Amino acid sequence: MTKATPGKLQRELSVGEVAARSGVAVSTLHFYESKGLIRSNRNRGNQRRYPREVLRRVAIIKVAQRTGIPLAEIKEALSTLPEGRTPTAADWRRLSQRWKADLDLRIERLTRLRDQLTDCIGCGCLSTEHCPLRNPYDELGEQGPGPRLLDPECNPCPSATGEACQTEDGKNCSAMT
Repeated sequence: MTKATPGKLQRELSVGEVAARSGVAVSTLHFYESKGLIRSNRNRGNQRRYPREVLRRVAIIKVAQRTGIPLAEIKEALSTLPEGRTPTAADWRRLSQRWKADLDLRIERLTRLRDQLTDCIGCGCLSTEHCPLRNPYDELGEQGPGPRLLDPECNPCPSATGEACQTEDGKNCSAMT
C-alpha cells in the first residue's frame, strides 16, 4: 500500500488498499460493488480505484450486517447518502435510527423464542398441551388426532367420527388414505 505524505491523502485507493484498510476481503468488495453498495472507477489500466469515502461506507455495511440488517436494506439506506462524500456522523445517526425499531422488534422476538424454546422439545407430535411454538393451547388437538400440520391442504378432519376428510379440491386427504 502506498503511504500518503503528511497532510496529503491519496484521493483514490486500489482494491487491495481498501481491503487492507477495511479488513474486508477483495472478493467481498467486488461482491458489494456488484450489489450496488459501493462504487469504483477504472483507471487507464482498467484497474478498480475507490474513492476514500468507500472506507466509511464499508464500515457502515459491516456494522449493519453484524446487527442482522439484510444487504437489500443496507443498499436502500446507503442510496439516501450523497455520492462523492464521506458519510458523516449525522448520516450514521439517521441510518442507524432507521434500523433501530426493526432491531428492537427482532431482539424482542428472539428473546421470546429463547425463553419459550425449552417448552417445546420438537417431538413432532404437534398436539401437546403446551407447545407455544407450533400449537399454542393445543388448538390443533381439537381438529383430531395426529400431526395436523403435516398436510396443510387437509381441511379439519372429522377423524374422531371415522369419516374420511378431504382436501379443498374434494380429494381424499392423504392423512386418511
